[in-house]
Amino acid sequence: MNFWRKIAGRAVRRPDGGEDCDCPPGLPGADPAFSTAVTALGAKLTKADGRSDITEFDAFSEVFQSHPASQDNIHKLYDLARQTTHGFESYARRLAKRYRNCPGLLEDVLDGLFHIAHADGAITRDELVYLETVSTVFGLSPLAFRRIKATHLGLSKDDPYAILAVAPDAPDDQVRYVWKQLLTETHPDRARARGLPPEFVEVAESKSAVINAAFDTIMRERRAMGLSGTA
Repeated sequence: MNFWRKIAGRAVRRPDGGEDCDCPPGLPGADPAFSTAVTALGAKLTKADGRSDITEFDAFSEVFQSHPASQDNIHKLYDLARQTTHGFESYARRLAKRYRNCPGLLEDVLDGLFHIAHADGAITRDELVYLETVSTVFGLSPLAFRRIKATHLGLSKDDPYAILAVAPDAPDDQVRYVWKQLLTETHPDRARARGLPPEFVEVAESKSAVINAAFDTIMRERRAMGLSGTA
């Protein structure tokens, strides 16, 4: 996936109806503040799991491309920044402040960081903590982070959002609609009405119970985060 193409394209758009992007003028790659921040975030991420290999710069370069004239300096900054994770929050804050009116671009940056973290085939717990912290500093909601995480790692089969087949940041109304639709489709009375054996009715009852439990879990989590009714 060419994250840079997504970021560059988003940066030059302006609001037109459904578009809420309002980024600083010009391409992010030509913005020293952007280049410095994403370079430091990408480099320090490679140290989050306790080790950093300069070959990971290749994964970084796949998603964040700087102006050709700046590449040598970017490489030097990357090599320096990858020595420690210390200070990564300050770089995230700089990026969040400069691009606060373009949240979609910040999501794209987080997508790129997930790609870097997964370059070695796995994302560690420490890397996830790093990524979630960056997401929080960016001002993204917990549900948005859950969606982005699911995009790269998938949802476990027992995740309530996977059970209902809805996005983790789907609005409450959409979650409720899907829940009711699934209950209608799996209601035990439908099995009885079709004259199916008791075993099929029991399966339908079990499915309905799982669907109800998933919906209850989602709503309970959202209330605990103070997000129910606003998602």
